[in-house]
Amino acid sequence: MSAPTVTPVRMSLLVLAYFAFISLGLPDGLLGVAWPSMSADLNVGRETIGLLLIPATCGYLVSSVTAGFVLSKLGVGRLLAGSTALASAALFGYGLSPAIGVTMVAALAAGFAGGAIDAGLNAYAASAFGPRHMNWLHAFFGLGVAMGPLIMTASIQYADAWRPGYLLVATGQAALALAFVLTARQWAQRPAYETHPHEVHAGPVRARDTLKLPKVWFSVLTIAVYVALEVAAGLFAYQLLTEGRGMGDAAAGVCVSLYWGSLFAGRVLQGFAAHRFMPGRVVVWSIGGMAAGAVLVAIPGPGWLAAFGFMVIGFAAAAVFPMFTLLTAERVGAAHADRTIGLQMAGAGLGGSIIPALIGVVMGAAGVEALGPSLVVLAAALIAAYLAATGGLGHLKRT
Repeated sequence: MSAPTVTPVRMSLLVLAYFAFISLGLPDGLLGVAWPSMSADLNVGRETIGLLLIPATCGYLVSSVTAGFVLSKLGVGRLLAGSTALASAALFGYGLSPAIGVTMVAALAAGFAGGAIDAGLNAYAASAFGPRHMNWLHAFFGLGVAMGPLIMTASIQYADAWRPGYLLVATGQAALALAFVLTARQWAQRPAYETHPHEVHAGPVRARDTLKLPKVWFSVLTIAVYVALEVAAGLFAYQLLTEGRGMGDAAAGVCVSLYWGSLFAGRVLQGFAAHRFMPGRVVVWSIGGMAAGAVLVAIPGPGWLAAFGFMVIGFAAAAVFPMFTLLTAERVGAAHADRTIGLQMAGAGLGGSIIPALIGVVMGAAGVEALGPSLVVLAAALIAAYLAATGGLGHLKRT
């Protein structure tokens, strides 16, 4: 098989895509810092944060699933323009909300917008950009998540209020929506990157044809388990290191930061090296590295060993989501790729919320040391799901 072909990418769209991935991550980092002040202003208890998380998650799941099915009708440019405009309106709703009921409506709108943007951007990037940019785009999403808390912290510190932080990000989203409107026709001109340059694409296929493919659902399961492992490791690392391994609070906090930092650094570094390795092999190595890191966390020992295990998981995990998404057409066929990516985004949302919550229940009943074995089980499930989605390791000869 010949190597993937890469034709020139429009620089304006590439830059816009990077800004879009940053903007996609920004709102995720705002709420955690804003909530103590926000809940006081809205006259609700801090424990009621679920009133916002539940509608946001529901909106995200619905829109990420449907986005893949409407892309062929709307076009990715129009979908991104409309969704980003909705995201801006939702963030303005947060910043101007007089009551929790209004904020819940804004959360639902933000979820709808986020799911559509996530699915639309990933579907476009998977067909238009190569492995290098796919890694870097997801790294910039992490950069956006990291910038969110800084923006909200500055808002609270210098403006003595949380609302300006949301209004600032909402204004940025509005500018981004305008940019998508102005470039809507350009987004229709894809792909620039093709894994199979000689593949003959059939005409439009029915949604039911996509939903009948077993590899579609195994792909969704793979992403769900991957995100569950990534989120659970970051969510419970501090608790394991302090309560289970006797590490000090400050040191454990640094280790958690290093975990997320290793994920970001891994995507940046692998972006530089992406052209030297075939994406399918990178995913296999990465999943193996995540399993090795999980084993290190599970081994009873000093805190530094578990901390190192977390960093191994983070660095190894860096390439899985972007490269697995990039190869979606390779697994299910180009005609089914957009819909499958939308379903994968929904799987990511479900896996990142339900499975870590279940692990938290297990840790509450069995103790914090249950985290390590739970991560090992997830790593084993990830390997099994990946093999089912790709038809075994024989695909490495083609990727």
